[in-house]
Amino acid sequence: MNLTFIGVGNVGAPLADQLQRLGHSVTIAARDTHSQSVQAALNRNASFEVKAPIDAVRSAEVVFLATPFAANEAALAEVSSALAGKILVDCTNPVGANLAHGLQSERSGAEFIQSLVPTAKVVKAFTIYGLENLENNHYPGYGDLKPAMLIAGNNAAAKQTIATLCQALGWEPIDTGNLAISLHLEHMTLLWIQMARVQGLGTDFVWARLQR
Repeated sequence: MNLTFIGVGNVGAPLADQLQRLGHSVTIAARDTHSQSVQAALNRNASFEVKAPIDAVRSAEVVFLATPFAANEAALAEVSSALAGKILVDCTNPVGANLAHGLQSERSGAEFIQSLVPTAKVVKAFTIYGLENLENNHYPGYGDLKPAMLIAGNNAAAKQTIATLCQALGWEPIDTGNLAISLHLEHMTLLWIQMARVQGLGTDFVWARLQR
C-alpha cells in the first residue's frame, strides 16, 4: 500500500519504518525536507520518500497523523482537500496539564480531527501506549496471546484496513466501536502514561484481551 506519514517523530518514525520493511511504500509529508525529524527518519530508513504535504497525501491510500496534538489543525489545513475519501489514522492524543485530557473529556481528539476533515475516514489507532511499545511490541512467553491494539472509527471498511496493518505489525486489533469511543482510548493512553512514567512502573507492559 501507499502510506503517507504526517509527523515522523517518536511515534511516526517507528511505525513508518516497520511498515516499510513489511513491503509498503512510505512517504513522509514535509514542508522542510531538511528538518531534524525528517533527517532522523531517513537515517533510520533511507527507503522513505519525502514529498510536499499535499503531494504526499494525494498519492496515499492511507495517511497517518502522528504530530503533537496542538499541531494537528495546522497540519491538516493544507491537505484537507486531498484527504477526501481517504483513511486518516489518528495516532495522536490530546494531553493536558497534569495528564488531564486536553479537551476536558468533552469529546475525543479523534472526533475533533474528523470535524477538521469531514470527508476523510478517521480511524483511531496506535495510541493507548507510549512510544516504547511502538518501537518494540514483542512480549515472549505468552503463547499465541498478542498485545492488544484498540481501534475506533465510523467506517467499517477503513477499520478493517487498519486492523490488517495492526496484525502484520504483531498486534491483536480490537474494534472498540465508533469514533466517539476514541475518548476512552485516549483516557487509556493517559492511564498508561500515569502508570508507566509517574508511578514508575516502567514502560514494558501492554494491554491484552483474554477470552473464554
